[in-house]
Amino acid sequence: MVTCLSKAMLCRAVVSCWEPFLRLALMAVFVSSSLGCPARCECSAQSKSVMCHRKRLLSIPDGIPIETRILDLSKNKLPAVNPDDFSSYPQLEELDLSGNIISHVEPGAFNSLLSLHSLSLRGNRIKLIPLGVFTSLANLTLLDISDNKIVILLDYMFQDLHNLNSLEVGDNDLVYISHRAFSGLLGLETLALERCNLTAVPTEALSHLPNLVSLHMRHLDIAALQPYSFKKLFRLRHLEIDSWPSLDAIPSNALHGLNLTTLSVTSTNLSAFPYQALRHMPYLTHLNLSFSRIRQVEGGLLRELVRLQEIHLVRAQLVSIEPYAFQGIRWLRVLNVSHNHLDTLERAAFQAPEALQKLLIDSNPLVCDCRLMWLLQRRHSIAFGDTQPECSTTEGVHGRPFREFKESLLSYYMTCTKPRIQENRTQTVFVDEGRPVRLPCTAEGTPRPMVSWVTPRRRLLTSKNSGRFMVHANGTLEIQVLEAHDSGVYLCVASNAAGNDTLMASLVVRSLGTRDRSLYANRTSQLSTDPSNATANATNLYNMTFGLDLKTILVSTAMGCFTFLGVVLFCFLLLFVWSRGKGKHKSNIDIEYVPRSKSDGGSTDGAEQAGPHRFNMKMI
Repeated sequence: MVTCLSKAMLCRAVVSCWEPFLRLALMAVFVSSSLGCPARCECSAQSKSVMCHRKRLLSIPDGIPIETRILDLSKNKLPAVNPDDFSSYPQLEELDLSGNIISHVEPGAFNSLLSLHSLSLRGNRIKLIPLGVFTSLANLTLLDISDNKIVILLDYMFQDLHNLNSLEVGDNDLVYISHRAFSGLLGLETLALERCNLTAVPTEALSHLPNLVSLHMRHLDIAALQPYSFKKLFRLRHLEIDSWPSLDAIPSNALHGLNLTTLSVTSTNLSAFPYQALRHMPYLTHLNLSFSRIRQVEGGLLRELVRLQEIHLVRAQLVSIEPYAFQGIRWLRVLNVSHNHLDTLERAAFQAPEALQKLLIDSNPLVCDCRLMWLLQRRHSIAFGDTQPECSTTEGVHGRPFREFKESLLSYYMTCTKPRIQENRTQTVFVDEGRPVRLPCTAEGTPRPMVSWVTPRRRLLTSKNSGRFMVHANGTLEIQVLEAHDSGVYLCVASNAAGNDTLMASLVVRSLGTRDRSLYANRTSQLSTDPSNATANATNLYNMTFGLDLKTILVSTAMGCFTFLGVVLFCFLLLFVWSRGKGKHKSNIDIEYVPRSKSDGGSTDGAEQAGPHRFNMKMI
């Protein structure tokens, strides 16, 4: 037993002593298996790699070991890739040919590289990749053909790359991608299309990528997204649209069918938040719409994005984020609205402000008043990033970072004043039908009050309205073409965080006939609501009421006479019809009677001879 243990210990000692020599022997075998390491290249026996980066090689060097798995020939002067150039290295797993002057790759050039899983042809001068170039590369997972001169991707050019996971085809002169160019790429998960001459999304070509997860489309001159631009990409989770300067809108059905978790639409010409396009994305967690022209985030239109966690709107020209803008988003953790034109961010904008962990709101002209009180109270629990937000107005706090505010002074500086409308009495305005009118309503307060109007029919008018009714920035309501039913009492409401103030204006619209309009055309004008012009208004009203000429009087008299005669005739007609409806009746009544004899026993002969008596009665 002791003998066996001693022998084992002796063997271990011998192996430990000879281990360095064994490694040197293996390296010698690796180098001597071919012609040794190529001149000017660096070889590693441990990783079985040959690095010939930036060696000014004009062709593939001799002496590359057969067992090489990693071969770097980047930044040289190789002009082409011909068949059998790599047939002597069947164990190659990574091949880097980027940064050469390769202008063409012959079909079958990589046929012997059955173990290859990474191939880079980036930064060459390839104009066309013919069919058959990638034949036999069934194990390839990464292919980079970007930064070349490729104009078109042919049908079925990648059909043998069943296990390809990532494909880079950007920085080319691509003007067209054939409908079946990506056919066969059943395992592709990441595709980058950037800096090309494409003018439309290659929808049909992309539909052959059922397992695509990430799509990056950057620096393209695509002006519009067509309906269902990304159809059949059911597993797509990350979509990046960056630097499309001509894109100014996203149609409601452009992203239909996608179940994205990350959407980035940056450096575009978008002028409005794409609410409708995002409605059907309940799994969206990250949204980036930075570097655009979106001026407003309206309230209550993002409620369906219930899983949203991050929103980025950097340099989006934001002017306001309305209350309830993020209603329904309970898990919003990060909001980046830096470098915009926001003067405030109210607590009412958030569904769950306590969930907010990071807020980047620097480089905005913030007005430090009561609307920002909630944010200053949480300034120690919310991360503001590297740059602290500052107050741009209010004496005493101008330019002061949020973290320097003392708790005891918050109530002193963070104040608001209730709105006050300058004109405090009811206005009455008389205007002819068809003319425009302006009803002023100027309000003061801190913060600046928002002015809205309520019509006699209880319709709310704000600055968003367009058409006949417009509310200007100074609060004035303009009705461009008055109609008779516009008459009534209009209510101006000025409101801010501290309260509201109201003012009523009575509008009387005079409805005139066609003939009357021609008579009054030179005499009527819109009445001013300025009290200083009261005398002029009274004069105009007098002229409009009593300024009648002889022709007008004669016409009015004639019309009155005709009306009176018509009424009289109508009354006679009614009497005639009434009398006729009572039936026939006589004005005289004849009554006959036989006089009675004076004695019963008297003879009746005389009476009979005399006959009956008759008399006449007239009805009055």
